[in-house]
Amino acid sequence: THTEAAAVPETYFTVWHNVFERGGLKSGETLLVHGGSSGIGTTAIQLASAFGAYVITTAGSREKCDACLKLGADRAINYREEDFVAAVKDATGGKGANVILDMIAGDYVTRNYEAAAVEGRIVQIAVQGGAAASVDFSRLMVKRLTHTGSTLRPRTVEFKAAIAVALEAQVWPLLGSRKIAPVMDTILPLSEAWRAHERMEDGEHIGKIVLDVG
Repeated sequence: THTEAAAVPETYFTVWHNVFERGGLKSGETLLVHGGSSGIGTTAIQLASAFGAYVITTAGSREKCDACLKLGADRAINYREEDFVAAVKDATGGKGANVILDMIAGDYVTRNYEAAAVEGRIVQIAVQGGAAASVDFSRLMVKRLTHTGSTLRPRTVEFKAAIAVALEAQVWPLLGSRKIAPVMDTILPLSEAWRAHERMEDGEHIGKIVLDVG
């Protein structure tokens, strides 16, 4: 539908570029997604699972964790009740995650280094927990980690077009067959944008909050 299409560009472009292109996630590897119930998170879970990865995610409630599991996550960690570093190590037999998609930063940076596997790749896409952090770089060196980051908005039209070509070949068939689909928490008319802000601020949403301008 037109509302589903509205949710595709941002989330699918972001996830494909950061998880598969920058993060280099491959079938059989483990992906850790922070904020698994967000629009980005729900997309990352579905795509990584569809392409054969073992998916671990964090979320802030049992309801959100259950939603992540239904979308294809293999392990969902309630970060309010569990230490995600210990949980990731337990789920991977001590190896850690090969790729970590993080939108938190702050004190998560050092913890991500602990949760990552040797030769792991951490991809930073937001800094909700703070843009500055105190980091023990010895962990990055010992594990030979790669910590990278990206934002798509300032990139050129040509760059985004290249991602679109990859999406058309790799992802659109999955959308067409409904093996994956955008997750809509709420769809509201533009005149009720204030309700969308309230829903976002209460932090209970799962997936995208969409404003219908049609």
